[in-house]
Amino acid sequence: MGDYTAERTIFLNDGTRMPLLGLGTWKASTEVAQQAIEAAIAAGYRHIDTAYSYRNEVELGRAIHAKIKQGIISRKDMFIVSKLWCTHHATSDVQLCLSQSLRDLQLEYLDLYLIHFPVALKRVGDELFPMKDGKLLTTDIDYVDVWRKMEALQASGQVKSIGVSNFNIVQLERLLSVAKVPPAVNQVELHPYLVQSDLIQFCKDRNIALTAYSPLGPPEDPQSNPLVQSVAKKYKRSPAQVLLRYHVQQGIAVIPRSIKPNHILENTKIFDFSLHEEDFRALQGLDRGWKACTLDALKSHPYYPF
Repeated sequence: MGDYTAERTIFLNDGTRMPLLGLGTWKASTEVAQQAIEAAIAAGYRHIDTAYSYRNEVELGRAIHAKIKQGIISRKDMFIVSKLWCTHHATSDVQLCLSQSLRDLQLEYLDLYLIHFPVALKRVGDELFPMKDGKLLTTDIDYVDVWRKMEALQASGQVKSIGVSNFNIVQLERLLSVAKVPPAVNQVELHPYLVQSDLIQFCKDRNIALTAYSPLGPPEDPQSNPLVQSVAKKYKRSPAQVLLRYHVQQGIAVIPRSIKPNHILENTKIFDFSLHEEDFRALQGLDRGWKACTLDALKSHPYYPF
């Protein structure tokens, strides 16, 4: 197990550097998103994760530009990630989705652009989850065809790196067999209640970086687990810091979501200590295969990844 104590970034397979710590903005409502980003940038975060479907990119764009104007950061210091939503998988819609995100974020390019989910939904206006008679309207657009469009976006310079999110091993294997450009990142749910060792090993072997979303776990979160609390006490850290350290020590990026400035700052203090092997293994031993994000309404789709 590599010791990433001093390391704050990893190299992606295309030579780009990605900061291991980012701020997640899923479910960050528009009112608080801007303040959270400003607090995060002030605390030293340079990796910001968002998505077309989060509906908060306008606010994030404002926050980033406020900090650029103040001279605190320049654009090249930042690593901004967004995601292509399921309703925009049709060839003609991929560019539309990216253009909207770039407009809202007031950016000329993204550092990383991900296919948010392998399943395609019908495009009905700007509905995120188009329904008819209580059923989600899916389509059978192949994520392999979407990937070809992602490769074109990268070639155009509008996105520096491309990757996927919520893809399983079988889907990654299929993608790798036809991709001209292999995915640089797979962003998935990871925490000690959902260890996914096989997926981690698969990605490591093929030089695909992992980003852990929900790295602190689901609502009944591991932070209150007695083992996590005792490990935290041992290192004189918070349970959240221990759980984030658990990931970055494996070279896995983390994007904890927080809107409280004190938590945002606390989460940066994970690079000056290391978990001993026995504590790392003990945390791994909490695995319950417990997934918080499942999108059950898509279960019957052939490309459903879980």
